[in-house]
Amino acid sequence: ALLLAAAAPASRAQGYLHASGIYIHDGSNNPIILRGMGLGGWLVPEGYMIGTSSFANSATEFKNKVTQLVGQANSDQFFQNYRKYYVQRKDIDSLARWGFNSIRLPMHYNLLTSAPGVYLEPGFATIDSLLAWCEANSLYLILDLHAAPGGQNTGNISDYQGPPSLWEDAEYQRWTAELWKTLAARYAHRQWIGGYDLLNETAFSFPSSNKPLRDLLVRITDSIRTVDTNHMIFAEGNWYATDFSSLEPAWDANMAWSFHKYWNPTDVNSIQSYMNLRGRSNRPLWMGESGENSNQWFADVVKLLETYNIGWAWWTLKKIESTSCPLSARKAPGYDALLKYWGGSGSQPTVAFATAALNEQAGLLDANNCILRPDFLDALRRQPYTTDRKPYADNVIPGTIFAVNYDMGKDQWAYHDAEFQSTSQGQAYNNGWVYRNDGVDIEASTDAGGNGYNVGWTSAAEFMAYTVRVLSTGSYNLRIRAASGASGGTVRMSLDNAFLTPPISVPSTGGWQSWRTIECGQYPLTAGVHDLVVSCVTGGYNLGRYEFELVPAGVNDR
Repeated sequence: ALLLAAAAPASRAQGYLHASGIYIHDGSNNPIILRGMGLGGWLVPEGYMIGTSSFANSATEFKNKVTQLVGQANSDQFFQNYRKYYVQRKDIDSLARWGFNSIRLPMHYNLLTSAPGVYLEPGFATIDSLLAWCEANSLYLILDLHAAPGGQNTGNISDYQGPPSLWEDAEYQRWTAELWKTLAARYAHRQWIGGYDLLNETAFSFPSSNKPLRDLLVRITDSIRTVDTNHMIFAEGNWYATDFSSLEPAWDANMAWSFHKYWNPTDVNSIQSYMNLRGRSNRPLWMGESGENSNQWFADVVKLLETYNIGWAWWTLKKIESTSCPLSARKAPGYDALLKYWGGSGSQPTVAFATAALNEQAGLLDANNCILRPDFLDALRRQPYTTDRKPYADNVIPGTIFAVNYDMGKDQWAYHDAEFQSTSQGQAYNNGWVYRNDGVDIEASTDAGGNGYNVGWTSAAEFMAYTVRVLSTGSYNLRIRAASGASGGTVRMSLDNAFLTPPISVPSTGGWQSWRTIECGQYPLTAGVHDLVVSCVTGGYNLGRYEFELVPAGVNDR
């Protein structure tokens, strides 16, 4: 108790996000569940987000590749454009409109300081702008030191460049504490700063225990408290924010423990050790990072966390050609050529070509140029608390329904797929990895009359459900567009929980992209909104689209 009293801030102004026992309260002292989004990839580029993981996985490696190819001046201009378009006011406005109440900002130390005691105003100005956008939208901004001097782990996520690491160099540790003091002095009285996430995902084999991690976290906190007694401290455990051994007791009255959750089960046992920590220490929990999984897993994790009053921040807002983020940037053809060159399968481009390609790709990071992934957002904000489906597209009959436009919702309700989530690292929940983020396997299609995508890798008992609007009562000719590079299989349609068709045979077409129209017969439909379910009786085929053609009155060729 004496330790806590000595370390606690002497006073805290009203109006700030803060710890209150095991809960987090807002500035009006009301309990709040933080529902946040991380801005990963913006200030700390990671290879898998930008297509460079096989040859430039870290931020520095990527910067070096660019600089070696186009020169320093062109490189500087590209990264200026990259940061300009990656996050703008409209991105923050969108997050607020989508229902989020907080943002986690992963920071790289080298954008803020070039040497101990030397600070870079443009980097701080970037945070200032972001904070102003958050303030305008009443969003809490939590600052996260993602890449500390020396690196707190040996991975690309901390932009580690070789020994000594943060944990092997006393000067790096002092520099880190001073950087946090400088940040805290600047933002001490800004009420929409939600707090300070001191070190992202430490991963280091300390000699005997995590005490060196605790010592540095306490040192950073003490440094912050000399200039800022208002804001929360978020403390992550070792091994990617999962191991909190030797970090107790809590050292500040206004702190929370922050854990991360990836590729594991969604039951209470998966977070029980963290809740035990919360109970012992009388400090809140915050799940500061999770994602890179299926929509079903997302919904289940959010429901789990919120059931136990744990706030969260998802990873991440924007990536290049991804389904597991709300905004997916298109890949510029010129940038793709650069990736092939760097990867060893393309010729070296000219400086002019490479510079233009890089800046085109930077421009494609603008939210206006990105593809919105509504299913991702639906999984986080609606699906945790309902099994109801929601239309992904306006599926109108008569007309064409694309197979990939099944409803948004949970497995066993909107769809079923044999593999629909990843509960262990390396486990795949999808085969195609395009268009949507469910277990349903979707790939690019070459069928001229399609929408560019098809459902594939089908197996028995899988299904997709569609909300359809039938405009006119009558008989309809049904055609299914399908392809099979195997022996084919059988599909069946139901309408409003009753069979609409008998089992329909899908023959081998000679290839997975050798498309054939299957004439399925004529079926009566009544005007109105209906539930259409397409079931794979057996698998072994791809589905492209379903065509419903109204038969003129008096004509019956069934």
